[in-house]
Amino acid sequence: MSAEVLRTPGSTGQWFTRAVLRNGPLGGLLALVAAMTVLSRDFLNGQNLLNVGVQASVTAILAFGLTFVIVSAGIDLSVGSVAALSATVVAWAATGHGLPVWLALPLGLGTGAVAGLVSGALVAYGKLPSFIATLAMLSVARGLALVISGGSPIAFPSSLAHLGDTLAGRLPVPVLVMAAAGLLTTLILTRTPTGRAMFAIGGNEEAARLSGIDVRRRKLTVYALSGLFAAIAGVVLAARLTSAQPQAAAGYELDAIAAVVIGGASLSGGSGKASGTLVGALILAVLRNGLNLLSVSAFWQQVATGAVIAVAVLLDTLRRRATR
Repeated sequence: MSAEVLRTPGSTGQWFTRAVLRNGPLGGLLALVAAMTVLSRDFLNGQNLLNVGVQASVTAILAFGLTFVIVSAGIDLSVGSVAALSATVVAWAATGHGLPVWLALPLGLGTGAVAGLVSGALVAYGKLPSFIATLAMLSVARGLALVISGGSPIAFPSSLAHLGDTLAGRLPVPVLVMAAAGLLTTLILTRTPTGRAMFAIGGNEEAARLSGIDVRRRKLTVYALSGLFAAIAGVVLAARLTSAQPQAAAGYELDAIAAVVIGGASLSGGSGKASGTLVGALILAVLRNGLNLLSVSAFWQQVATGAVIAVAVLLDTLRRRATR
């Protein structure tokens, strides 16, 4: 009996440590919200909180697509450029060439999916490292966006521009799209054979192959989904800007990767979830929104964001050690 009592504190301490590491992103978000509430009277305001949701929406949608890739132990650096290319294709087809929106929109979304398929083929069949394959796609997609648009913004179709508005004058549509994308990500990861295959590939690719998973075909699906989600994010961003800009979403891929990592996904693959990715995107949005309210320089905001990413990766390392 006494031995059990002596072991209890240690086991309790281990349980607490693992619980903190497992729920660290959510705890970090709550702590950040509490801190910003104390530091700024304007933060905990209904309209400002909706603004935070809108600011997080594009990054979150991009990050949901990247979650598939990172769970599979890959990386996709092209999502920002693919988002810009997809939105440019929609505007070019609808505004520039009079194509009906119901055709232009699938064309733009299909462009994103095809870009992802190309990256996936380079990784799965060309055996290129995902870093190199998607870095190449980053340049190609951005270049095509500039070629198609002539380097100038193209007015976005008014019917699609409503995606950047609010519903019933209150709820921002980008937040609804973000929620739908998050739900779809959750369903794919937890309820489909493709989702289970992603975790298996990320955990041990060779074991996944020996267990009968068609790894190359699954990788094509993973990158196609990443490209499709990037296209959705590009459409939402263009709707908010009321124009498709070929230089839009530059650097967004870094924020999206950061959101996935901050949300608890492991860069070595095999772990990650949509709810964590959403929390990661919200942490970045709350941090930037709060620092803006506090009139902190944009340069120092970059420093703060980098520090948060470093802490998130450190927690990921500690979490993996604790689960061994």
